[in-house]
Amino acid sequence: MTNLSQSEQKVLAARTAIETLVQKGLIFSGMKIGLGTGSTALPAVKRLSEYIADGTLKDIKAVVTSFQTENACADWGVPVYSFKDRAIGGELDLAIDGADEIDDDCNCIKGGGAALLREKIVAYNAKKFVIVADSSKAVHSLGTKFALPVEIIAEAFIPVKKMLESFGAEVVLREGVRKCGPVITDNGNQIVDCLWKQPVDPVAFEDKINSITGVVETGFFTKNKPAAFIAKEDGSVEIRGL
Repeated sequence: MTNLSQSEQKVLAARTAIETLVQKGLIFSGMKIGLGTGSTALPAVKRLSEYIADGTLKDIKAVVTSFQTENACADWGVPVYSFKDRAIGGELDLAIDGADEIDDDCNCIKGGGAALLREKIVAYNAKKFVIVADSSKAVHSLGTKFALPVEIIAEAFIPVKKMLESFGAEVVLREGVRKCGPVITDNGNQIVDCLWKQPVDPVAFEDKINSITGVVETGFFTKNKPAAFIAKEDGSVEIRGL
């Protein structure tokens, strides 16, 4: 009986997504593709690189969401472009990334790796958005188990914290691991993590939180609904919205 670990599910979801998207012609030679960050997105980048290496895919132009992904692309031979590059033109054919939570309507929380701003720039400027996830990420409501990341300007921490608390959230400044002090994003900002005791409406709260002065971006992703590949312990992969 198959009983895949969480790590094995991540690899299964990522590889299944890339293989399916290639087979369906949604990943194709000459395309512009956004590549996400984290432990589920990187196996997708790896599988993409294998198609490039064997000649199945040519002239791929990738836009990445973090230094982590940029380094992986350099190691695996995936060509990386800036969103500002004329060859990209500020628009992508497809973006693929992981998620920290995904609900029944395919709304997501992202930003566990502190890359939510760049991830959202990529996801919201892609014609098609795809999420890869293990079964633990599928939930009925967002933000009550996994804390919502919010990227903020450091100077605004206290007023932002007070406003988020007025929205019913428990708010914690994210501290670095093996580093003294707060996490600093690739954009030079800080992250606060917000947890609710009761479910909230992610669609309404994405705009509500982004309206706070001092907030750079919220980890609610609700405006470009993704297709999703969700791997299960039994070795199956649920495909939503493709």
